[in-house]
Formats: sequence, C-alpha cells, structure tokens
Amino acid sequence: MKKVVITLFAAFLAFSLSAQDNMLTKGEKVLNLGIGLGSTLYTGSGYTSSIPPISASFEVGVKDDVLDVGSIGVGGYLGYASSKWEYTYFGGNWGYKYTNFILGARGSFHYPLVDKLDTYTGLMLGFNVVSAKEFGDIDPLYNYSASSSGLIWSWYAGGRYYFSEKFAAMAEIGYGIAWLNLGVALKL
Repeated sequence: MKKVVITLFAAFLAFSLSAQDNMLTKGEKVLNLGIGLGSTLYTGSGYTSSIPPISASFEVGVKDDVLDVGSIGVGGYLGYASSKWEYTYFGGNWGYKYTNFILGARGSFHYPLVDKLDTYTGLMLGFNVVSAKEFGDIDPLYNYSASSSGLIWSWYAGGRYYFSEKFAAMAEIGYGIAWLNLGVALKL
C-alpha cells in the first residue's frame, strides 16, 4: 500500500510540475516590499526593536526555459533594522542604539510548483553597514559611538502568490535583515 501511495504521489507531482507556467519571464520586473520577523540581529536579554526590520528587493527576469519551465532573475536588495539595548539602574538608564543597513545583489532561480505561486531560491552578496551610539544618564564626555561594515552573503527561499496579474503576497526565509520576511510583490 505504501508503494502505491508513493507512486501516485510521484505521478501527481510530475504531472503538476510540468503543467505549471513560469511566473517570472525574461524582461519582467518585480518589486518586493517586506517586514521582517525573527531578526538575525541583536536578540536576547535587554534588546528591544525600535523599528522592525524592513526590506525591499527588485528583480528582473534574465533567462527563461531553465529546466523546462524555470527561470533566472537578478536584482538588488535593501534592508534596514534598528534595535536598542537598555539597562536601568537606581532611577537612571544607559544603553546603546544600533542600526543595520544592508545593500546587496541577488540572483534567483524560479521554478513553478503550484498554479499562481512563484517559488524561488537564490543567493545574495551584499554589504552590511552597522552603527552604534551610546545613550543615557552618563557624562557627555564619555558618550561613545562606533560604526563598522563588511561583506555578507545569504541564501534565501521564497514564494509569491499572485492574486492578480500584477499583485502578490510574498514570503521569504533566509539570512538577511530577518529570518522571515512577509510582504507584497508588485510586477512593474
């Protein structure tokens, strides 16, 4: 019985994979706008999020008919997050405010698995700019700030479910400004 179920499932999957249309074709442009959940930055005791992680990515289809109905897209990524760590003591407070800004280039492989759902995975290579500033009830002479930056990379996987030809709900998992980004996608 188990073999029959597996065979039927494989046949159904093979039929549905070949029956789907590509959701990102050569020359099409898509803008993703998202809010992050589960930030990869500054988590733990004492941290609060001032601004939730937000992201925007833009993608252009560059190659069709990869593995029959797949496609390749390239584009850019912007992500921003702000957090604060604060310590309260005897009526005073002290802490740091942190900001992260990620600018990156992405490449995605799209393969349709379900009708109206654009499923994809890809890699991003980017630059992360980080800054920190001390605040609170301290002597202004000892008020410190710092900044740093460096190269980062990430893998991601996502999907865009199209409610109409131009509008979709979007979800992505991976390492970027957040572990999970939820939002909207617009075909331009």
